[in-house]
Amino acid sequence: QVQLVQSGGGLVWAGGSLRLSCAASRYIFGIKTMAWYRQVPGNERELVAATASGGVTTYVDSVKGRFTISRDNAKNTVYLQMNNLKPEDTAVYYCKIESWDVGFWGQGTQVTVSS
Repeated sequence: QVQLVQSGGGLVWAGGSLRLSCAASRYIFGIKTMAWYRQVPGNERELVAATASGGVTTYVDSVKGRFTISRDNAKNTVYLQMNNLKPEDTAVYYCKIESWDVGFWGQGTQVTVSS
């Protein structure tokens, strides 16, 4: 059984920074994508950033230039560096790791940005 353990959430002032991490409990073979999603109650879960095995990264327009996704394949870990946080970034953030045959979700972590 693979579990994704998240850390790094919290409460920050607008303009501050947080770094989220997500580590798999065991090595996952054949990782295709590693991604971060966020969700506000009442809204659909939104893809924030993703990185593919080929090195391509994608970001939702609202975070471009502020967030950076990175990965450490050897540790089966994905990070999300969030800079210049805005109140609209407030959400529960979830990591997701997809192999070629199965996907795994983290437990979610709250990020709250206060103005």
